[in-house]
Amino acid sequence: MAAKLPGFPLMAYRLDVLAAGELFIDLILSGFDSLPEPGKEALATEYHREIGGGAAISACGLARLGTPTGVFGVAGEENGPWLVERLRQHGVDASAISFDGQEPTAFTVAATAPRDRAFFTYPGANRRFPAALREAAARGDFRRARHVHLGCAPELSTFGDLLANIRGAGCSISLDVGWHEPWLRDPRALRALPAVDLFFPNEIEGREMTGESDPESVLRRFAAAGANNVALKLGARGAILLYQGEVFSAAPPAVEPVDTTGAGDCFDAGFLHAWLAGAAPGLCLRTGVICGAFSTQAYGGIAGFPSPERLQRELASSQ
Repeated sequence: MAAKLPGFPLMAYRLDVLAAGELFIDLILSGFDSLPEPGKEALATEYHREIGGGAAISACGLARLGTPTGVFGVAGEENGPWLVERLRQHGVDASAISFDGQEPTAFTVAATAPRDRAFFTYPGANRRFPAALREAAARGDFRRARHVHLGCAPELSTFGDLLANIRGAGCSISLDVGWHEPWLRDPRALRALPAVDLFFPNEIEGREMTGESDPESVLRRFAAAGANNVALKLGARGAILLYQGEVFSAAPPAVEPVDTTGAGDCFDAGFLHAWLAGAAPGLCLRTGVICGAFSTQAYGGIAGFPSPERLQRELASSQ
């Protein structure tokens, strides 16, 4: 059966954010005495099924904070309707998701412990995502969104055209590629960053791209390359932000982590929510750090994301 990838009708009203990226169903196994080793069996005591993929997790966080958000991606006809319905339950518009009849929805089996995890992934329908993203951007399909968040590693051979088409639709752009080693090591990636409004690497990804070892040096290297707005996520140490030549830092609230899956994507959601509301850079950073930290208190990338009320209480107490 041929893949169904038509042009999609976005909602009649203007979305604040359209998050584009690979979509997954996360099958999360937890409660291990130790993570599995090759040739050995480790028994989990808990199992959870949840939406996965950076774009979807960020979109759910944004919607929870009241930012109108949609998702662009490709799911399989097998399990795709469950994923779409789950997104809608979180308040996310899913009308920009197309269905591939040849591949199932991508899935990841995550073996997770409080401070580490291991992933086994089948890409499934996400194999169709790069072409679908290029075609949609070239058609101007993103024109109803105020901002496009790329939670993916776009093909570098066409990255410049993709950014130009999204910008031509009147959108600002943020980027979180995650751990995609060939992309991070490619010199073209660093050269392309000045065309992005916000870049969200973590510390390991920043080191891979710049060759620098400490966070401040990583930010200086990004600045030298013309990337003026970079939020560098430091895990349990919080985050550091380069914004228009100024550097800001924020420490996380004290939490006892259960599962760190999706914490960086929740950081992105919090930061973008504040940034699109016109908040000062330091407040954007603190918002992102709080959202990322609280997300680790439940399994999966979404369940622990704070409510607007909890976020406001934490922001008030941390000033």
